[in-house]
Amino acid sequence: MARQVEIWNDRAEIANRSLMLCQIAYDEAIAKGERFTIVAAGGSTPKVLYELLASKEWDWSKVHVFWGDERYVPPTDPQSNEGMTRQAWLDRVAIPAANIHAIPTDKDDPAIAAAQYEQHIQEFFGVSASEIPQFDLVLLGMGDDGHTASLFPHTPALKVGDRLVTVGSKDGQPRITLTVPLINRAKEIIFMIEGAAKAKALKAVLAPSGDVNQYPSRLITGNTIWLCDRTAMNQKQP
Repeated sequence: MARQVEIWNDRAEIANRSLMLCQIAYDEAIAKGERFTIVAAGGSTPKVLYELLASKEWDWSKVHVFWGDERYVPPTDPQSNEGMTRQAWLDRVAIPAANIHAIPTDKDDPAIAAAQYEQHIQEFFGVSASEIPQFDLVLLGMGDDGHTASLFPHTPALKVGDRLVTVGSKDGQPRITLTVPLINRAKEIIFMIEGAAKAKALKAVLAPSGDVNQYPSRLITGNTIWLCDRTAMNQKQP
């Protein structure tokens, strides 16, 4: 699949470029008479994008929002990706409540929550248990350690290939995450990467070869656009 790397000056430029790509993906879906499915990410850079999306005059009845991963906390928790996305974007637009497909975090067992979210995705797309549905757009970030979504280095979630959703782990804390095959199936995947702290991992992830267990973002091999700032790419301003 295709991989495109773009270098921008800062977070604002990355967010504006992401906004343009979101608009293109939305326009293509709507032009085909289809709904637009987007997978949201957590993090500070996506938050800036969400604030920009809140000003869009889209047909929100046709927009469906999912999440790539979630900490096992309620939406009211400051660490919740859902909570951040709602505050920055979804609470500010006229999107129907039924179009917001949040990851459940209220089950006693995270594995039950993961199975429930997988079933919800299957029912939404009308696919069988053996099929992998296709989102229009998946937004991703990357951690300093090279993880993306809640696919952390040397964790069992990296090897889950027969599920759409699984339980990830970070420092012993459970996370719910989409799996590698589901993410890679998306029509388009946007990585938003900024900051010098990401430079070492980014270089390893974009290298021609490397260890996917050490740098899980290497597992994302679908149709990707990497939007990186100059510090993450270890480049000086021109």
